[in-house]
Amino acid sequence: MSTKPTTTDLEWTELDQRAVDTARILAADAVQKVGNGHPGTAMSLAPAAYTLFQKVMRHDPADPDWTGRDRFVLSAGHSSLTLYTQLYLAGFGLELDDLKSFRTWGSRTPGHPEYGHTPGVETTTGPLGQGVANAVGMAMAARYERGLFDPEAAPGTSPFDHFVFAIAGDGCLQEGISGEASSMAGHQKLGNLVLLWDDNHISIEGDTETAVSEDTEKRYEAYGWHVQRVEPQENGDLDPAALYAAIEAAKAVTDRPSFIAMRSIIAWPAPNAQNTEAAHGSALGDDEVAATKRVLGFDPEQTFEVADEVLAHARRALDRGREARAEWEKSFAAWRTANAERAAEFDRIAATELPAGWEEKLPVFETGKGVATRAASGKVLQALGAVIPELWGGSADLAGSNNTTIDKTSSFLPADNPLPEADPYGRTIHFGIREHSMAAEMNGIALHGNTRIYGGTFLVFSDYMRNAVRLSALMHLPVTYVWTHDSVGLGEDGPTHQPVEHLASLRAIPGLNVVRPADANETAIAWREILRRYTKVFGKGAPHGLALTRQGVPTYEANEDAAKGGYVLFEASTGTPEVVLIATGSEVHVAVEAREQLEAAGTPTRVVSMPSVEWFDEQDQGYRDSVIPPSVKARVAVEAGIGLTWHRFVGDAGRIVSLEHFGASADGKVLFEEFGFTAENVANAARESIAAAQR
Repeated sequence: MSTKPTTTDLEWTELDQRAVDTARILAADAVQKVGNGHPGTAMSLAPAAYTLFQKVMRHDPADPDWTGRDRFVLSAGHSSLTLYTQLYLAGFGLELDDLKSFRTWGSRTPGHPEYGHTPGVETTTGPLGQGVANAVGMAMAARYERGLFDPEAAPGTSPFDHFVFAIAGDGCLQEGISGEASSMAGHQKLGNLVLLWDDNHISIEGDTETAVSEDTEKRYEAYGWHVQRVEPQENGDLDPAALYAAIEAAKAVTDRPSFIAMRSIIAWPAPNAQNTEAAHGSALGDDEVAATKRVLGFDPEQTFEVADEVLAHARRALDRGREARAEWEKSFAAWRTANAERAAEFDRIAATELPAGWEEKLPVFETGKGVATRAASGKVLQALGAVIPELWGGSADLAGSNNTTIDKTSSFLPADNPLPEADPYGRTIHFGIREHSMAAEMNGIALHGNTRIYGGTFLVFSDYMRNAVRLSALMHLPVTYVWTHDSVGLGEDGPTHQPVEHLASLRAIPGLNVVRPADANETAIAWREILRRYTKVFGKGAPHGLALTRQGVPTYEANEDAAKGGYVLFEASTGTPEVVLIATGSEVHVAVEAREQLEAAGTPTRVVSMPSVEWFDEQDQGYRDSVIPPSVKARVAVEAGIGLTWHRFVGDAGRIVSLEHFGASADGKVLFEEFGFTAENVANAARESIAAAQR
């Protein structure tokens, strides 16, 4: 572990210090005005945040989405004012009134930073540790992006070289997701990542000695990180000069991610509130805010006091941003001239357009043949990988089962990894057995931009990922989750591995599209639709979860209406159904066999395949009614999971063939038979529904 740096070329004036202290009193005033929030960390971290935004990072406040920018992630999202005050001071578009409306209805300064809501906010944070994993994903994406567009450039010379900075607190590093992600970052040797740890020894329950006694710095050394510690000044405040020197040293270490432990005193310099747990999540109180202002030389009678000369000084970040952007544009223009073909590819990818003719590469599967949808998905990925270079991804150590290996000869690994397929710009990511951080890293990759990411595991393990998946939906991120082994049909591994409640539970997440294809051709259409939706034509993106079978299922004729989420797979023989059977995934073929029995007995029966409830709900009422006619009250829904999804589709007279309990260890066909997923049982449910509809 390196020692505290002793030299620095940081230029730090009285106006810089006044700007830092202004950020402190703004944080205290904002929380005091609304009556709730987290003032303490924003006060103590003001020097670190100001140093990053004013002295270190390459960014242009006038264009927060500039491709060449450094990224900043506030993993400790509860301290949102750490970020908001810097966005205000640097000129990202926030103004004093935004800070005054902190945590109130309609404001641009919500309680935790929200991506897409506030200019300059790179990701939604709040659930602790997620931001650490987001930052790791951004650093991975930056490396892959460089590989797409400028792989031969010497280190530090490409317009695609940039850094990812993150600030995390004790809570972030206690959450397991940050450990998963930090292990991954060390393994990948992400030298473009700098993580600053706010070591303030305080959490909601008091001194962190209540819960933590490990040596965090040694832990990060063991992960393979470059580790430094920055001690505070004698008065207890963070030392900007020492911090700046540590950051510059971190940037110079290009073969490892960097970890900087910053010892701080929460709520510094509040005379009575500093170093207390109360300062973490409560307003300081009028008297303490006034006392803090006196310590810092501000008028205790004023609120939201910002001197004109301080704001003018901080807003010089706009000039520096413009200059940095112009310098980068020169480099970028030179790259474009020297790399015309790659430049055209960059323009296409940046516009979220897909290459001409890509859809022609999608496989079409032979009807009648039994194919597992996970296998079909793997064939789709391998077919598209050759023509969509920005598409990449992998699995949480289940690639052979998930069929997520897009290129067996190219693994995303640092150059000195001993595996023969190791390539720092490789296509296939080995996320390791780290499902939760995989999902959050995928979010970071999507947030970074200019690639298309997917990641796989078993559907039952989506439980490990859920918080990150929820954030995918909250941020409208176009990530694709490949969840295989989607029901008790997976067989002998038993109830620990057999998802039962998961489909309904995931469908309950607003904005997440769950897609459970019936067969190989539906799987290809599903992938096509997912990729098509990841374009600017569709506006905001959306995450998708593909739920795929382990076992083989019959293949039907491809039907383009599968992209509408639900469609008529087989029509009633008379054209007018007496009963409608609605099914998804591996249960569709059961419904088809039940239809044959019902038709043979003289009951006109329609089979509706519904791979995606969410896509179906997007369709107009006329289309939905044409698929499930309101006049037909006899309906049966069939899915090998709990039936929560289907009550609104089948109505009062309907029946649901579902699984309202855990599975068992046996062959999948045996389990389907034992648990009632048979043509006979579905046909009987249809007869019951017809009888109920006639009452």
